[in-house]
Amino acid sequence: MTDLNSAETDPFALADQAAAVIADRSGVARHDIALVLGSGWSTAADLLGETLAEIPSTELPGFSAPSVVGHVGTIRSVRINETGKHALVLGARTHFYENKGVRAVVHPIRTAAAAGAGTLVLTNGCGGLNPDWAPGTPVLIEDHINLTSASPLEGATFVDLTDLYSARLRDLAHAVDDSLAEGVYVQFRGPHYETPAEVRFAERIGGDLVGMSTALEAIAARHAGMEILGISLVTNLAAGISPVPLSHQEVIEAGQAAAPRLGALLAEIARKL
Repeated sequence: MTDLNSAETDPFALADQAAAVIADRSGVARHDIALVLGSGWSTAADLLGETLAEIPSTELPGFSAPSVVGHVGTIRSVRINETGKHALVLGARTHFYENKGVRAVVHPIRTAAAAGAGTLVLTNGCGGLNPDWAPGTPVLIEDHINLTSASPLEGATFVDLTDLYSARLRDLAHAVDDSLAEGVYVQFRGPHYETPAEVRFAERIGGDLVGMSTALEAIAARHAGMEILGISLVTNLAAGISPVPLSHQEVIEAGQAAAPRLGALLAEIARKL
């Protein structure tokens, strides 16, 4: 894998290289939409439409194999049913806690932008702070709080994040399913789960959902000029709210149980983007 953190590496040029390989391998010159599939969301790609190409992430410049159980290691080019648009489905996600650097975390996003995608759908599996949100509940992200102490932007790069998660796209999602709740997502660094005290802190500063992804990716997407829709899958109640200890197996099982509904929901939303 290319060292994205090297001073000699231009992360945007590397994204252009990865996008060129995707275009060559898929036969699609420009993708319209990109989707990042987090824990519990991977089967959604099967319902989007016809897969034109499936590329192992390790065959693309700057990408590496995923290290988290529940994440697939491929990039798919999909022709969305009924619309004729093309989606880039990013199953290879690098988390900040993997210590590969922020550039590696947002490389798939920059690649998607270089491939032409103007719309980005970010999904994740997360802990919920609202006891009414049972495991398996999808929640639209209306805003986020970044507690990683990091940013994908370098130097004097000032980007407005006032309306980071598109109200237009959330309205579109509500038109598909008017029962969808909305909440503020809080990204912690991980990989450990949050303590009950940290969860109470997240709630007091306005958080509704806690997890280890998404915020840094959304910032990079806004910098690239993309319109963003964020959807969290509540896989468990957060620490101090849940009556049982947290585990990644619980996350996987909740995602598997919710997969049919999530896949149908995401596919229907994607057709309207």
